[in-house]
Amino acid sequence: MKVSPYELFLPVLLFLTPAFCAAQDSDDYILREALWTRLALAAPPARPSVGLALSGGGARGFAHAGVLEVLEDAGFPADYVAGTSMGSVIGALYASGLPAGEIWRFGLEASGRKVSRDFRSIKLVSLLISDKLITPTHINRFIDQRLGGLTFEKLKKPFSCSAMDIRTGEKIVFTDGPVDMAVRASVNLPGIFAPVQYRQRYLVDGGVVDFIPVDAARDLGADWVLASVTDSSPDSMPENVLMSLLRVIDIRGSLLSRTAEKKADFVMKPEVGDIALADFDKCAEAGEAGLVEAFRRIEAAKEALLIYSAPCLLEKL
Repeated sequence: MKVSPYELFLPVLLFLTPAFCAAQDSDDYILREALWTRLALAAPPARPSVGLALSGGGARGFAHAGVLEVLEDAGFPADYVAGTSMGSVIGALYASGLPAGEIWRFGLEASGRKVSRDFRSIKLVSLLISDKLITPTHINRFIDQRLGGLTFEKLKKPFSCSAMDIRTGEKIVFTDGPVDMAVRASVNLPGIFAPVQYRQRYLVDGGVVDFIPVDAARDLGADWVLASVTDSSPDSMPENVLMSLLRVIDIRGSLLSRTAEKKADFVMKPEVGDIALADFDKCAEAGEAGLVEAFRRIEAAKEALLIYSAPCLLEKL
């Protein structure tokens, strides 16, 4: 039986967490855990509804898998899920009912399924002189195999994902229809891959208009939103035109995230800055960064949600 990186990290990180060790014998800890159990077992409206907003970030976005697994193990409620770009892929898999641990296979198989080849096969000359943009064959196949045949209505959790209409610049938020088509549009990098045509729209990556879909999570019905953000802070200069274009997309996402983070009730930011947008061979590394960040911040996240939920919880005592 394959063991996920999360299960390997669990014993070590629990003992290394100062808050965990210091709180064991305290009355405050006992009270907080009792309240947390009450909150985790309750359902809206007995507690505030919770939404997850998963950012874009290309291969870095696989850090969301690590974050989701820690949240799941902590019994952290998640009533709604919204995602952009890679966040839409991870979010759709999670909303479909796939356990967070199983989502790790997505990243571990990404290299073997040649997802990175869609980027590596792009020739500079063809990008500049071709009269047609490229279709991401391997990425589309990967999404179809995982999400093909599903509609938003069939998902286990309410889900939305964001794209942009390349003709108008409008943000398009999907909440119904075929999930695979919506996710393909949300991860479809502008200027590189051909737009996804759907309902008189020509759709590209939602990260350029909605890098962290906090508003989308609230529109689904979330009262309280936790955002998982995989921002970029690369040290190296881009090596070619393609990498320069990807860097511009990254910078645009980073600028949008500054505003969106302020709208979230809690933010987790895995340290994945040295992983490039197209480094799908490093998905597992990004996932491990998500694990580390979520373990570091999980107690603070629980406390923030408990404080917000206090009126609902006390009302029931």
